[in-house]
Amino acid sequence: MSTQIFLASTLYGTATLAAALDSDCFRPADRRILLVCNNAATPETTAALDEMPGFARLRERFDDVFSWNETIAPFHPGGWSPRPDDVPLWERHLRLLWNLGEDPVELAVESIQVNPALAVAQIFTGAPVTLYADGLMSYGPTRNKIDPLVGTRIDRLLHLDLVPDLRPVLLTEFGVAPEIVPTDTFVKVLAELADTGDVLPAAGEEPALLLGQYLSALGILTSEEEEDLHVRMLRGAVALGHTHVVFKPHPSAPERWSRALENEAELLGAELTVLDVPVLAEVLYQRMRPALVVGCFSTALLTASALYGLPVARTGTGTLLERLTPYENSNRVPVTVVDALVPDLEDPEAVTAQRPDAAAGALNALVRAVSYAMQPVIHQSLRGDAEDYLTRHLSAHTWRYFKRRRLTSLMLPGAVPAQLAFIPRNATVRRVARRARTLRRAVGR
Repeated sequence: MSTQIFLASTLYGTATLAAALDSDCFRPADRRILLVCNNAATPETTAALDEMPGFARLRERFDDVFSWNETIAPFHPGGWSPRPDDVPLWERHLRLLWNLGEDPVELAVESIQVNPALAVAQIFTGAPVTLYADGLMSYGPTRNKIDPLVGTRIDRLLHLDLVPDLRPVLLTEFGVAPEIVPTDTFVKVLAELADTGDVLPAAGEEPALLLGQYLSALGILTSEEEEDLHVRMLRGAVALGHTHVVFKPHPSAPERWSRALENEAELLGAELTVLDVPVLAEVLYQRMRPALVVGCFSTALLTASALYGLPVARTGTGTLLERLTPYENSNRVPVTVVDALVPDLEDPEAVTAQRPDAAAGALNALVRAVSYAMQPVIHQSLRGDAEDYLTRHLSAHTWRYFKRRRLTSLMLPGAVPAQLAFIPRNATVRRVARRARTLRRAVGR
């Protein structure tokens, strides 16, 4: 008997797995288990994945459904992992709990760099691992150095083709090959969810759809700044002639943000509808067919464009590229991709023409350069790509994707002005600089 265990924390991720199964991306198995996980800060107050509208349609692909939260209670999935000495005990416990016996196990997980995916992979020692990605982070570098005992067991990366011709960097240090989940199959799976959930409020024909993100919870923006970001989305949509606007807030966002938008809509003379029903953005694309989708760097912006052919616009990415700290913040590549591909809301001509800032080839080079700057130790093989891109393409327009301090620490092109480029390579200058630093530290003491 062979058993496949699929770990999922979102409905979107479960839909990705369903599409992969429907496309025969996984070999046949005697038993398939869906292990659901609620990674919210307070899972007790947030609806679990298996309680969300539409889950029943996706559940049919699996033989059993278990809760990881219940399995490790009272610990939080994001903060718990087994102690090394306890790994054999945990595997024996889970095999008894889930009636696995001595069956060989295969794993399919998301975000292998962190728990709970890492914890599950550590418990089932020796099990082959498939990593699946439903968002833009797969295009960026591996955020943490992964234990080779886990990394060498990952045989492939399943991902959606959200940016055609852009090749993922994630896990390339282990030689993991990317494999695309067929787009048409994924769209069919999402079509199964189109009539699920509550009745949507009337919002007029072909409204503009604003996608809210809870960036203040990540410490990237303050609450006031994020509230202002949503207001700018509304103003930009109205300036483009959209009088019917729908705002889809993040489930964890405070209600006062919606009230601020309602006040602004009244001043602008626009009709605003705030959705208070938990539903995927892709369901809204099918049921509302919006005339424009506006967001910051949400993956849903690219699903709107790549999967449904909807016009999109972004705002706030410039601020985020400046604010993301440290430089290796895993959101940097998603922000970079959206900033380069999606037209700026404040550029009406670009929005109308749906003109991206970067072509596919240039975007590949940009992402590889940013990925090296983020993780130079993990992805040492990308240094040549980074040097080539910075030498050829660094300009006033592309500087926002890099930091001079970062380039200086890595001795990359662009670290110092061109007329002073000889300094980092001059042994005498470096020796004098070291002596000056030593004297300064001595005086400081």
